[in-house]
Amino acid sequence: MTLPFKLNLEPSRDKAVLRKQLQAERLSLLDRHQRAAHLQEVLMVWLISRKEKTIGAYWPIKGEFDALPALYRWSESGEQRRIGLPVMNRETKQLTFHVWYPGCPMEEDAYGIPKPKGTEAFHPELLLVPCVGFGPRGTRLGYGGGFYDRTLAAITPRPATAGLGYAHGYLPWLAPEPHDVPLDALLTEDGVFWQT
Repeated sequence: MTLPFKLNLEPSRDKAVLRKQLQAERLSLLDRHQRAAHLQEVLMVWLISRKEKTIGAYWPIKGEFDALPALYRWSESGEQRRIGLPVMNRETKQLTFHVWYPGCPMEEDAYGIPKPKGTEAFHPELLLVPCVGFGPRGTRLGYGGGFYDRTLAAITPRPATAGLGYAHGYLPWLAPEPHDVPLDALLTEDGVFWQT
């Protein structure tokens, strides 16, 4: 449900500046709540055909789409389905995923982001990844920390990946860097944007 309105800013080619521009644009979207409702529906429908029983997600920050309501509904509709949130390993700068459920005890990580406290770690079969921006063929623009790329490069077996973001973040010229791990799918409020 992309509206014709878009901030009249020429996107920077400098990734640090571009991240700030896209985050500011995302926070200023007047219809962000409506877009989020549409993306909840897109995600729920997309998950119906998926066979995975364990999904790694993220705690939404800086106006990111909150996938947790759709995931909680998904977890209630099947046996042995588990949702996990990331916990960062300070030494390796990689993520592990720990069981999350509504009301789960939480604590802040080194970046002030809530993470599950004292729950079991598990290996997700599907990983939902937040996108600040995205480009062709699964190219993702994140916050620049490289946590997801390092995790995906090291984790075996590699989980399927789906980027989640609002359609305003599409950058047709965005090209991957050598360390970038492409996503298997990208979902926006308009539907499945791209999938392998």
